[in-house]
Amino acid sequence: METLSAFPSPPWPNPNPNPNPNPPSAVADSSSSERFDSDSVSSVDPTGLSPAVEPPASQPSLLHLSFNQDHGCFAAGTDRGFRIYNCDPFREIFRRDFDRGGGVGVVEMLFRCNILALVGGGPDPQYPPNKVMIWDDHQSRCIGELSFRSAVRGVRLQRDRIIVILEQKVFVYNFADLKLLHQIETIANPKGLCAVSQLSTSLVLVCPGLQKGQVRVEHYASRRTKFIMAHDSRIACFALTTNGQLLATASTKGTLVRIFNTFDGNLLQEVRRGADRAEIYSLAFSSTAQWLAVSSDKGTVHVFSLKVNSGSLGNDMTHQNDSSLSVAPSGSSFSFIKGVLPKYFKSEWSVAQFRLHEGSQYVVAFGHQKNTVVILGMDGSFYRCQFDSVNGGEMTQLEYHNFLMPEEAF
Repeated sequence: METLSAFPSPPWPNPNPNPNPNPPSAVADSSSSERFDSDSVSSVDPTGLSPAVEPPASQPSLLHLSFNQDHGCFAAGTDRGFRIYNCDPFREIFRRDFDRGGGVGVVEMLFRCNILALVGGGPDPQYPPNKVMIWDDHQSRCIGELSFRSAVRGVRLQRDRIIVILEQKVFVYNFADLKLLHQIETIANPKGLCAVSQLSTSLVLVCPGLQKGQVRVEHYASRRTKFIMAHDSRIACFALTTNGQLLATASTKGTLVRIFNTFDGNLLQEVRRGADRAEIYSLAFSSTAQWLAVSSDKGTVHVFSLKVNSGSLGNDMTHQNDSSLSVAPSGSSFSFIKGVLPKYFKSEWSVAQFRLHEGSQYVVAFGHQKNTVVILGMDGSFYRCQFDSVNGGEMTQLEYHNFLMPEEAF
């Protein structure tokens, strides 16, 4: 299969290919997507840029960071364009830097294929912030465009669905013809919070509800809607397992993280990040749902052990019964005086931690290597760390890069 490559780069087309403010929707041919593999990345010569193109003298400003669906790659939107990186091994594998403007505020990948969703951002956006541009880099052209009356806050991609998040609405489109399938109203959602499962057989979508602290879960295969009152405060962050069975939520208070069964809304486990308030930036389940990682503005990434017996994460949830998700017995040494100690002392704390710069924004995911996490910072930092699953404690740093440095530095 062909790989995405910016060496050399085909010319980028007119950023507004349809000047008509209400153009007909282009057909997104998802069958044209081609995968790029990390194995083929090593064959790309990072010095293969045209001699006439000089790398910028200064680092761009980051506007967006996100992992792809399997956490094997991540995308960075900058004030000059966007870049795609491989996580293991770490490598920049693709970039687009524009001559004029070029700000990209949202870059959403579709696994490892050549299809991307782009939204303009920053002080000089490459595209209007109220449009989602579906870009096929294999064809070097835009194959779809979605326009809205207000700014796009986020985009999520699934193999056959495009989910667009606005301030107070979520739209679900069919990928093949960009036909609108579902529209959901939400409470004010400036962060564009939304999570979708990645099993092709059943789509589970989570978004804020219409009340403070509430999340809405859509099970499209079974046509069920579930509302969960997750917190008393506003929702700050949430994450789904790959199959959509488990949901982790955090509020703007940032002290507790709760894990729910999405099918019946039952609270399965509660873990404590800390005692003082914090802004939770990201939550991530491991592929087996054995671990949960949390990053916040306190500068520490926590890894928690989950005691949820969720079975195989590859199972379809269409016929799932409520008894398949349960909580394993807690091994707390305080269990014999349960109900006597204050709740703070009975909390489940993280088993492993990694210290970062306090105040910086980081997103986290589990690596493909056993017991590893990958941490991305809005300052351009890339960390790979390993935790001891038995003894816990401080994680070991395995790798560090500044991914905004000129590519010759790699």
